[in-house]
Amino acid sequence: MLWLIFNSSDATEQSSSQPKAYGDTSDYSMTNFTMTILDVNGQASRIIKGQKIAHYPEADITKITFPIAQFIEEQKDTWLMTSERAETSGKGDEILLLDNVIITRKDGNKVELHTSKLNLDTIKNTVYTTEAVKMISPYGETNSVGLHAKLSEKTISLNSRVKGQYDAPPQ
Repeated sequence: MLWLIFNSSDATEQSSSQPKAYGDTSDYSMTNFTMTILDVNGQASRIIKGQKIAHYPEADITKITFPIAQFIEEQKDTWLMTSERAETSGKGDEILLLDNVIITRKDGNKVELHTSKLNLDTIKNTVYTTEAVKMISPYGETNSVGLHAKLSEKTISLNSRVKGQYDAPPQ
């Protein structure tokens, strides 16, 4: 109780000097979490892990720190997406991955996509960005501005200013 009395004025001073994002407080938060989302057949379709998740009810925004998202489709590749932070609102149908976003496949395929901002549509299993993108493979590197990918179809469209170097694999 004494701690609250002595520290309450400090907390008030700090909070009034800093802008409040997403409302005053979260209504729930977890650390070192794993969330499994099931499809209509009860099979895992997405697994999202992270260092911290918090929901802010005033704006209905959920923030995730260091998320790792796995998109699982039976008989197809599992895609992994990581970033430093993510935000979503409502039911989480769209997730915005921010800062050091990396997309790769879990099967050990050495292709990686890097960008700073990525929109993830969890209903259509698509990702897109208008930011700079770097695609790295064992045989070269390709850079572009903008990307649209259909994860279930394994198609990646690079939008504009596409430049790259490709070294054919040894035969």
